[in-house]
Amino acid sequence: MSRIGNNPVVIPNGVTVDIKDGIVTVKGKLGELTQNFDSVDIKVEDGNVLVTRSSDTKDQKAKHGLYRSLMRNMIEGVSKGWTKELELVGVGYRASNQGQTLELALGFSHNIVMSLAPEVKVEAVNEKGKNPIIKLTSHDKQLVGQIAAKIRGFRKPEPYKGKGIKFVGEVLRRKAGKSA
Repeated sequence: MSRIGNNPVVIPNGVTVDIKDGIVTVKGKLGELTQNFDSVDIKVEDGNVLVTRSSDTKDQKAKHGLYRSLMRNMIEGVSKGWTKELELVGVGYRASNQGQTLELALGFSHNIVMSLAPEVKVEAVNEKGKNPIIKLTSHDKQLVGQIAAKIRGFRKPEPYKGKGIKFVGEVLRRKAGKSA
């Protein structure tokens, strides 16, 4: 039995969940998200979302916990929102934003200019004496994670000095380097 899939998802106040023709729509104060589903049954009972499966086939077992987690992420996203923070570690690394455009100076011959989706709010924090931080906020967890991974991919942290773009709180494996 799926341990995650059997847990009900509590629907907080101000959030509505509609299920029609294999599509779940979740609306809240921060936005609206939709998700297609198959192989499982999703029901709303007593302020909870329940995900059940009709048989124990391999496909249904795999999707049982998946769709329950997706429902939880959607409900939490439209009620509280999701935030990812990236830290730029390195001399001369800078970040600035103008609305939905993020400009990164990462030691290349040119600056990287990136236009972000309108659902994602971006903020670049530059404090003197500290590394620049990029804050990404949205109601869609998948979108925030995808954009954060793309930004991190421009300059991944290297294992010797730790220079690059890393998530705030990320622990890097460091190498000793050459011993003379």
